[in-house]
Amino acid sequence: MLNVVLFEPEIPPNTGTIGRLCHSTETCLHLIEPLGFSIDDRSLKRAGLDYWHELKPSLWSSLEDCLAAASEEAAVYYLTTKTEQAYWEAKFKQGDYLIFGPETRGLPESLLKTRPESCLTIPQTKGRSLNLAVATGIVLYEAIRQISIEP
Repeated sequence: MLNVVLFEPEIPPNTGTIGRLCHSTETCLHLIEPLGFSIDDRSLKRAGLDYWHELKPSLWSSLEDCLAAASEEAAVYYLTTKTEQAYWEAKFKQGDYLIFGPETRGLPESLLKTRPESCLTIPQTKGRSLNLAVATGIVLYEAIRQISIEP
């Protein structure tokens, strides 16, 4: 099973949509506090539809706590616009963690500098960025594709 981590998400419909995506792909969803909304937010549940109660996302007080619970074999990838390494260059495997930052600011530079080799990007036109739910879907399905063709 793969892991999607939303670090301090801000927009409830994005998180709801990502929750729906995680549910449909049997991916674990991890939410790192503080959240920019209540977990009971109507718009979160509307975007997640009737899957939200089945999803059971993990809520963490810090990214460090979340990653401390990860298997030693799991790779951790930071998705950012601040690198040149494309997401398809990664060699994804079951159990890996895909970490996405908040919609308005992305992951902290201090975090990205700790493991630059683990930073991945979705190539796109400079000055533009994709919606968080769209970006999550792109990278998650590439990971699923790679895992499904492993010998």
